Amino acid sequence: MSRIPSPFLKIQYAFIFFFLITIPFHVNSQSPATDLTVLLKLKQQWGDPPLIQSWNASSSPCDWPEIQCTNGSVTGIILRDKNITKEIPATICDLQNLTEIDLSLNYIPGKFPTILYNCSNLRYLNLSQNYFAGSIPADIDRISTLRCLDIGANSFTGNIPPSIGRLPELQKLYLYQNEFNGTGTFPAEIGNLSNLEYLGMAYNNFVPSAIPPEFGKLKKLKFLWMRETNLIGEVPESFSNLSSLEHLDLTFNDLHGVIPPGLFLLKNLSIVYLYKNRLSGEIPPLIESLNLIEIDISRNNLTGSIPEDFGKLQNLTILNLYLNQFSGEIPPSIGLLPNLKHFRVFSNNLSGVLPPEFGFHSKLEAFEVSQNEFTGKLPENLCAGGSLTGVVAFSNNLTGEIPKTLGNCDTLRAVQLYSNNFSGEVPLGLWTSLNLWMLMLSDNSFSGELPSKLALNFSRLEMSNNKFSGQIPVGVSSWLRLVVFEASNNQFSGEIPVELTALPQLNTLLLDGNQLTGEFPSKILSWKSLTNLNLARNKLHGQIPALIGSLPDILELDLSENQFSGPIPPELGLLKLTSLNLSSNQLSGEIPNDFDNMAYENSFLNNTNLCARNPISNLHSCFTRSSESKKLSPRIVAMMIVLGVLACLVTVLLTLCVIRDYKKKKQRCRIATWKLTSFQRLDFTEADVLSSLTENNLVGSGGSGKVYRIAVNRLGDRVAVKRIQNNRELDHNMEKEFLAEVQILGSIRHSNIVKLLCCISSEDSKLLVYEYMENQSLDRWLRGKKRIGDSSVNSLLAQHVVLDWPKRLKIAIGAAQGLCYMHHDCSPSIIHRDVKCSNILLDSEFKARIADFGLAKILVRHDDPNTMSVVAGSVGYIAPEYAYTTKVNEKIDVYSFGVVLLELATGREACDGDEHTSLAEWAWRHHGEGNSVADALDEEIKEPGYLEEMSTMFRLGLICTTRLPSSRPSMKEVLQILRHCQVSQQLQAR
Repeated sequence: MSRIPSPFLKIQYAFIFFFLITIPFHVNSQSPATDLTVLLKLKQQWGDPPLIQSWNASSSPCDWPEIQCTNGSVTGIILRDKNITKEIPATICDLQNLTEIDLSLNYIPGKFPTILYNCSNLRYLNLSQNYFAGSIPADIDRISTLRCLDIGANSFTGNIPPSIGRLPELQKLYLYQNEFNGTGTFPAEIGNLSNLEYLGMAYNNFVPSAIPPEFGKLKKLKFLWMRETNLIGEVPESFSNLSSLEHLDLTFNDLHGVIPPGLFLLKNLSIVYLYKNRLSGEIPPLIESLNLIEIDISRNNLTGSIPEDFGKLQNLTILNLYLNQFSGEIPPSIGLLPNLKHFRVFSNNLSGVLPPEFGFHSKLEAFEVSQNEFTGKLPENLCAGGSLTGVVAFSNNLTGEIPKTLGNCDTLRAVQLYSNNFSGEVPLGLWTSLNLWMLMLSDNSFSGELPSKLALNFSRLEMSNNKFSGQIPVGVSSWLRLVVFEASNNQFSGEIPVELTALPQLNTLLLDGNQLTGEFPSKILSWKSLTNLNLARNKLHGQIPALIGSLPDILELDLSENQFSGPIPPELGLLKLTSLNLSSNQLSGEIPNDFDNMAYENSFLNNTNLCARNPISNLHSCFTRSSESKKLSPRIVAMMIVLGVLACLVTVLLTLCVIRDYKKKKQRCRIATWKLTSFQRLDFTEADVLSSLTENNLVGSGGSGKVYRIAVNRLGDRVAVKRIQNNRELDHNMEKEFLAEVQILGSIRHSNIVKLLCCISSEDSKLLVYEYMENQSLDRWLRGKKRIGDSSVNSLLAQHVVLDWPKRLKIAIGAAQGLCYMHHDCSPSIIHRDVKCSNILLDSEFKARIADFGLAKILVRHDDPNTMSVVAGSVGYIAPEYAYTTKVNEKIDVYSFGVVLLELATGREACDGDEHTSLAEWAWRHHGEGNSVADALDEEIKEPGYLEEMSTMFRLGLICTTRLPSSRPSMKEVLQILRHCQVSQQLQAR
C-alpha cells in the first residue's frame, strides 16, 4: 500500500516543480528594478540630458518612450538626437538583455566604444552622426552577435579592418562619410559577410582602389552604395553573381571599361546608378532585368545603340543616358513604356525620328533630347499624361510646328527648342501656360506676332533669329516678371511702346536687327534692373534721351546703325558701362568727357559730326588751331598759378625739413614719395587720405593689412582705405606685377563690384582706396557679432537684428551678378580666388558688392612659407581641387560662392558643419542621408512662404560645392536659378 504524502511534502514538491520550470527565466532575465537602477545611473553619467528627463524612479522603464522592452526586460535603448555630449559609460552593458543601441545624431566624442564588447547580446548598433574619431578597432569582430552596424558620418580614419568580415550575422553595414581622406582602405574580406544585405560606404575618399572581386560573393546583398569612394578599375565580372541585388550606386568614381554583361541579367535589380565614370563599350543585354525602375548610366563614354530591351522594362520610371556617345535611333518601344517619367538622352550622337508614342502611355514629366541629330517632328502627345514639366530639344534638326497639345499643358515650366528648323506659329496656349517661366525659341523659322499677355510666371523669353513680325504690343506692360527678352534679328516693326520700359525685373533687352521705327520712348517707367540694352540695326531716330543715364545698373548699351541725331547726353557718362556702341548714326557735337579716352575708340564710328577734345580713333578735334591758340592763354595763366603755388609749397616743405630733426625730416621726405594712381574722377588728394590713417579711423584688420574709414571732404563723404604693408622693400618685378593687376581692377565697371577709386603707393606700402559701404560686410550681419565699425551698424548688430530672407536673396543675386561679370564678361576673365561673406560688402540699401580681389598675394615674398595659404583662400571656402593642383579656373569661385549660399540658407558659418567638418561637408552629409532640406534651414527666418526659395538656395549651394569642378554650374547658370527664385518670391508676395 502506497504512502499518502503529507500536506507539507505536497507543498514542497510543488515549489520544486515551479522552480524547475522557471529556471530559464531566472537565468536569462533581469528584474525591472535592476534595469531601472542601471538606466538611472546611465542617465546620471551622461549628465542628465534635458531631453530624457522622463526617466525617473517613480515609473517603469518600459513606459519610457526611449526604451524597448521584451517580457518586462529592457532590450533596446533608442536615444536619437538627445543632445548627448559625453562618452558611452560601461554601465550600459549591465543591461544583460540589451540587443539594440541607437545613439545616432548626438555629439558623443571619443574612439570607438570597445566597452560595448561586454554587451553579449547586442544585435543592432547605430552610432552614426556623432563625433567618434580614430581607427575602427582591429578586434571589432568581438561583437560577434551584430546584425546591423551603422557608424556613418563620424570622423573615423585609417583602414577598415579585415576583421569586420568576421561578423557572421551582419546584415547591414554602413560606413559612409568618414575621414579616411586618401589614407584608408576597405578590405576584400567584406565579401565574406554571407548574410550582408545592405552595404553603404559612400562619400569616403579612400586610397584609389578597385572593387574587390570578392564582393561578388555577397549573394544576399540588396543595396550597394559606394558613391564617390575613389573607385578605379572596372566593375568586377563577379557582380553578375549578386542575385539579390536591387539597388546599385557607383556614381562619381573613376571606373572604366565595359559594364559586365551579366549585370543587367539580375532579376531583382531595380535601380542602377553608374553615372559620372569612364565606362565605355555598349550596353549589355538586359532582357531578364524586368524589375528595373531606375537606370542612370549618364556621363560616361558608352557607345553603340540604345538596346531594344529597354522597351521591355515595364516598371521603368527613369532612364538617363545623357552625355555619352550613343548613336542610332531610339527604339520605338521605349515610347510605349507605361511608367516612364524621366527620359534624358541629351548630348549624344542619336539620330532619326523621335518615337511619336512618347507621353501617350505614361505620365511623362521630363523629356530632354537636346544636342543630338534628331529629325522630323516633336511627338504630339508629350503632355498627354498631364504631368510634363520640361521639354528640352535644342540643337537638333527637328522640323514642323510645335504640337498644339503643348499649348494646353498647364504643368509646363520650361521649353527649350532653339537651334532647330521649326516653323509656323507658336500655339497661343503656350504663351499663357500657367506655370511656364522659360521659353527659348531662337534660331528657327517661327513666324507670327507677339501676344498681348504672357503667363504670370514668364521670366525668360528668347526668340532671336526667327521671322516674328508685327508690333511690340502695348500689353507688354503685363509681362511684369520678365527678366530676359531676346528678340534680335526678326521682323518687328513700329515704335517701341513706352509700356516696354515698365518691366521692373527686366535685365536683358535685345531688339537689334529688326525694323523698329520712331523715337526712343520719352519716359522710362522702370527698368531698375536693366543691365543690357541693344537696339542696334533698326530705324530709330530722334535724340538719345538723357533718361538712359539714370538707369542704375546698365552695363552694355548698343544703339548703333540707327538714325539717332543731336548731341550725346552728358548723363551717359554717369553710367558704369562695360560696352558702348553708338556707331553709324547721325550724332553731332562733342562726346562727353567720360568717353574721351581710348577705351571707347570704337564706340562712335561713322558719326561725321562728332568730335572730341582729345581726338580718339576716327573722331576729329573739337577745336581748330586758331581757336586753340586763343584759348592757350588762360591755360598758361592757370599753369603759372599752379606752379607758383607748388613753388611756395616746396619752399615751405624745404624749410620744415631744415628746422626739424633728422627723424622728422626723413619721415617727411618719405611721405613725399607717395604716388597716386586714380581710376575714377576724385575730389580728394593723397594728402587727405594719408593724414587720416590713424587708429581712431581703424575699422578692421586681417592677414593682408588694415582697413580704415576716412572722411575725405567737408561734406563727410567717406572712403575705405586698405593698407597693405611689407617690412621689406618691394623689388621692381613685384612692383610691376602689383601695378598691372591694380590697373585691371581699376578698369572694372559693374554695379555689384566695389569701386576701386585709386591706388596710393610708396616703396613699402600700398593703399587701396574704395568706395565706402555703409552696411559693411555680409558676415557681420549673418553672425550678429559686435565688431569695430560704424556705430549705427554695431547698434543693430548688438540688438541682433536678423537679416531677413528677401534681403538675403537680394544679396545672393547681387554677388552672383558681380562674379558672373568677372567670369563671363571680362576679357581676360577674372578669378576672385577668395569669395567669402566677409568679402561681400553691402551699401545702405543692402545691395551687394564683391570686394577684396586678393591683391595681397602679390606682396608676399616668394620665399615666405605662407604663400600657398594666401593663394588658397579662406578655410571653409576652399575648393577641394586646391589641395592637389594649382591649375585652377572659375569653378573655384563657384565652390566658394556655393558655401556663401549655404551660409545664407542655413545661418551657419563656413566652418560650422560640426567639430570636424566644414559647412559644405555637413550639408552634403545631411543631403546624402535623405534628411529633409527644411531641417537644415535657418530657424530665425524660416517661414512657410519662403521655404521653397530657401530650399532651392540650399540645393544650389550643394551643386556648387560638389567635389568635381566639371560638375559645378557656371556663374551664369547660378545667377539664372537665383533670379527665378526672386521671381517666384515676388509672385507669392502678390
